[in-house]
Amino acid sequence: MSSHHIVRDDQEPALIIANGAACSQELMGQLLEWSPLVVVLDSAIERVIELGIKVDVLIGDFDRNFDADKYREKQYPIEIVHLADQNSTDLEKAFDYLIDRGIPAANVIWATGKRADHTITNITNICKYREQLKITIYDDYSRIYPLPKLFKKWYEKDTILSLIPVGEVTNIVSTNLLYPLNNETLSLGTRTGSSNTVLNDGLVHISYNTGYLLMMECHD
Repeated sequence: MSSHHIVRDDQEPALIIANGAACSQELMGQLLEWSPLVVVLDSAIERVIELGIKVDVLIGDFDRNFDADKYREKQYPIEIVHLADQNSTDLEKAFDYLIDRGIPAANVIWATGKRADHTITNITNICKYREQLKITIYDDYSRIYPLPKLFKKWYEKDTILSLIPVGEVTNIVSTNLLYPLNNETLSLGTRTGSSNTVLNDGLVHISYNTGYLLMMECHD
């Protein structure tokens, strides 16, 4: 797993490695294979190095006796980006970095599990980048991404789909779901669209009016 340099094109999704629960080696390998750029948050760097992964960018606030020269030696060439802004998380710093570079998409792993506050923050914060960066969070059980106002995608029958609002989402309409939504409102903490399923092989259509809506494609 030492090399990820099969693709070198900034139009492909970058891979961001956060510091939550590790995913399977199989999933990580699949994402590394097609990632032109690997960005690691500073709190995860030792775990990543132990796996023999080549890191392109190390980013964070480096607030724990950080030794930049050590990582430059271990991972040469590596770009080290120090951003001391305490009003953003390290994952948000990585998103901002990719936007500044003009990279259009990012896959994220190790962003769920372990601390619940980090998991909730990482998942919900991707919504505000919806117009700037195509973000997908992966773990061994879910694929999570913000939905555009008009969405359609082909799925197999019985695929588990959860529609999770961030705040309140209004006028939701769906087709080809077991539990259809017909101009309805979902609100986090009140009513969500968790554990719906695809009714038949084919396209699922989802539209909504206001708010932020997350798609979670899930499997047990």
